[in-house]
Amino acid sequence: MKRLGAILVRVFLAFDWPLLIILALFAALGLTVMHSAVGSTDWRFADQSRNFLIAFLAMWAVALVPPHMLMRLALPFYIVGVALLLGVEFFGETSKGATRWLNLGITRIQPSEMMKIAVPLMLAWYFQRHDGDVRIRDFLVAAAMLAAPFGLIVLQPDLGTALLVFGAGFCVIYFAGLSFKLLAPIAIVGILGIGTLIYYEDTLCEPGVDWVVLHDYQKQRVCTLLNPSSDPLGKGFHTIQSMIAVGSGGLYGKGYMQGTQTHLDFIPERTTDFIFAVYAEEFGLYGGVAMLLLYALLIARGLTIAVRATTQFGRLMAGALTMMVFIYVFVNVGMVTGILPVVGVPLPFMSYGGTALLTMGIACGILMSVSRYRGDKT
Repeated sequence: MKRLGAILVRVFLAFDWPLLIILALFAALGLTVMHSAVGSTDWRFADQSRNFLIAFLAMWAVALVPPHMLMRLALPFYIVGVALLLGVEFFGETSKGATRWLNLGITRIQPSEMMKIAVPLMLAWYFQRHDGDVRIRDFLVAAAMLAAPFGLIVLQPDLGTALLVFGAGFCVIYFAGLSFKLLAPIAIVGILGIGTLIYYEDTLCEPGVDWVVLHDYQKQRVCTLLNPSSDPLGKGFHTIQSMIAVGSGGLYGKGYMQGTQTHLDFIPERTTDFIFAVYAEEFGLYGGVAMLLLYALLIARGLTIAVRATTQFGRLMAGALTMMVFIYVFVNVGMVTGILPVVGVPLPFMSYGGTALLTMGIACGILMSVSRYRGDKT
């Protein structure tokens, strides 16, 4: 009985309870909205329930691993991830115009997903090793570590995942002490580029104009964002219908399972990328604000864990993974409401999909590990 009691105490202490309560609320909300999005309790609802269970078990298992053990896994995890990305480049399977999957014989995997965790893990490990003596060359080495997987994922092409990997890795580099003065020129160039694109939209969006750095479908997504009505039944259909759904919800929403845009099949990908449109139509502006406040609580708890961490590794990992959640939410809600182009980024804990939920579960497990082992300075 004492042994069983000790095990139960260890399991109990593994959780960061404020974070766990927030995640439990997301699980309940996510399954509720998924039930409406699929129209009834069908195989997708059952699968999503199973996905939540698997993500929870993964989170609990990772939460039991001390941060110094996670550090030891950083380098091999990163090397394996890059090797698998190279495998995708040369031997990957192509589906719907993109080569993102690698068949290992017994299973098929998408290596780009693991890099959402592997890249910040590797960069946090690197800066931990140089804690107190970080130089410009260290930022250059870190940038190279980030550029390798980012470039391989862009080549697949999978711009949405590439942006998430880049965002998580960049946050580690920034939190490690990168001067804002070095970012100012990049920000100025970005603002000038966006301004030029908007000003010369009619010319740059012509069919014969090659953007060089982007594929044709990616160019079309940007041009559709600037003017969705240019192709309302084609490239602009996703954006227009999702904006109609969000707007038709009004202040209070149409009611649970009463969304006409949803249940008349006007919202594309309503269980995955555009599930926020389903939610906004049924729960309205007040419901949308409530969801964003719940995300704000999640992000605030993650940043609190980062601030309280006693090691550089813990601070960087917790901060980067928390900001990754923010990027997920910002990009998804932005593309659903027509602020950003459609890039295929799911809404955390809401969109259907086992891989994305597993990634989020592991990320939250790392947050709990950092929170639990605040006194571990190894």
